[in-house]
Amino acid sequence: MGRRELGPAALAAVQAVDGALHQQDSHLVVACSGGADSVALAFAVGHVTTRRGLGHSAVVIDHGLQNDSAEVAGRVADQLATLGYDDVSVISVDVDRSSAVGPEAAARQARYRALDTVARARAATVWLGHTLDDQAETVLLGLARGSGSRSLAGMVPRAGHLVRPFLRIRRTTTEQVCAELGLEPWQDPHNSDRRFTRVRVRDIVLPMLESELGPGVAEALSRTAELVRDDSELLDQLAAQTSRGAEGLGGTDTLDCAALESQPPALRRRIIRLWLLSHGLGDLSLRHISAVDSLVIDWHGQKAIHVPGATVTRTAGRLRVG
Repeated sequence: MGRRELGPAALAAVQAVDGALHQQDSHLVVACSGGADSVALAFAVGHVTTRRGLGHSAVVIDHGLQNDSAEVAGRVADQLATLGYDDVSVISVDVDRSSAVGPEAAARQARYRALDTVARARAATVWLGHTLDDQAETVLLGLARGSGSRSLAGMVPRAGHLVRPFLRIRRTTTEQVCAELGLEPWQDPHNSDRRFTRVRVRDIVLPMLESELGPGVAEALSRTAELVRDDSELLDQLAAQTSRGAEGLGGTDTLDCAALESQPPALRRRIIRLWLLSHGLGDLSLRHISAVDSLVIDWHGQKAIHVPGATVTRTAGRLRVG
């Protein structure tokens, strides 16, 4: 299909992928669920890589959460073949349905573990179909949870090997891409199941905000994510510089509480987070960081603070991980 033959939505999708390419992107793997967003992305990636002489393939993740999930994954693979994909992998993952984080988050964790493995094995970037609407939903969920600027910053266009070229494109555009191409995307029943918080945000909260505040709420939330992300990245850089340069804060073994207490709260919490990450600790929430921060600014002899994978104590005026 030549460039002049593209409809307006398909052209917008192609331009988004083209604009997101980096020089080092030699092979692009599309993560395709069969929904409109990922099908539109698969088309655009195939179009761009063919024109540029780059490699492309696709991966379909079967979460096994529905009785016909294997059949659905097979149909998605067949549809990708009609888009010119001759390299499609279907990967089954195990989702811990009893996980404390809930089924949505557990499925997401399993999916990203599989995608990380694919990216490393193929030395490729993995392209995801998240749209501006997904970004707006993410920002609203972060706001509701009170989880700080890192959550309000939303999803980033590029993070390591993950690339999201559609974060400035509306979901209606990806649906129009499929209509222009005569493709029928799969409708995941989970996307209309209001037991899930994100579905309620999508179906109830955002439409209500648009109705009461006027159109453009999703775009405003997306712009907010970009602005907050810029601020958050700057603060992270300042925290790293301060941690390396301030007397008593250098190194990774311990942190000096007196030196730490003198820092502004935004920097202090980020220094604590960087320090914990340097010990190989992940899954850190604002609650964890604030609890460790209390050992610095509200010290009254309390015992160890538990964070995922370790405990943090204050001894002789210094924080230690054990």
